Amino acid sequence: MSSSIEITSAIKNCNNVSPLIPRTFLRTPPFRFDFSKQNPEIQNVDMSDVTDLQKFIEDSLDAAGLVWGMGGYNEDRFFYEKSDLFKSGNEYRSIHLGIDIWLPAGTEIYAPLDATVHSFHYNDKFLDYGPTIVLRHDIAGVVFQTLYGHLSMSSLKGLSEGKVIRSGERLAELGSVDVNGSWPPHLHFQMIGDMMGKTGDYPAVVIPSERAKYLAICPDPEILLKNFLHRT
Repeated sequence: MSSSIEITSAIKNCNNVSPLIPRTFLRTPPFRFDFSKQNPEIQNVDMSDVTDLQKFIEDSLDAAGLVWGMGGYNEDRFFYEKSDLFKSGNEYRSIHLGIDIWLPAGTEIYAPLDATVHSFHYNDKFLDYGPTIVLRHDIAGVVFQTLYGHLSMSSLKGLSEGKVIRSGERLAELGSVDVNGSWPPHLHFQMIGDMMGKTGDYPAVVIPSERAKYLAICPDPEILLKNFLHRT
């Protein structure tokens, strides 16, 4: 198991990090979406209705004059209460452990680091990941995983566990709403220090009472994008 502190430190000292998404998007700043319970702007958005959510995303981007969006790490979100998939005892899993990158379906995704394929799976439940890839990384003995959710079905073709993936290599493309768990097209991107025996899947959100436990092994994955983001 690797801690969030260890993973973050290893990445800061790594000289072989590549852009996760096409540079054409990275030349412009992202819109910073806030889907937390405290944001009044989303209280009237039906998060279980992909059309309503897609309109909110498009309207937000248009109003800001931007073409892509990002955000969500460690947010306490409310829209997971629309699916029993996220019910755990008396709590709903609502603490978001990764970041969401809002881009059009078909957008290419690249491996940010040298890796091997840990696992992959089609998670086909409502509001689940859809096609999912998990990569394993080893930076100077610090081992961790990155998870890519809401991909296209074709992204899973040709994969095998242990397959070598190089930094900067085309890994996948974003899926459309009919395969990606019924979400507007986006990438769920997460870093994981302990897979806890899971393959092709891992919690994107956890119950509030386990927030500290999971944040200790799932650092903010934006560290892999920060050197490529547009600076104003």
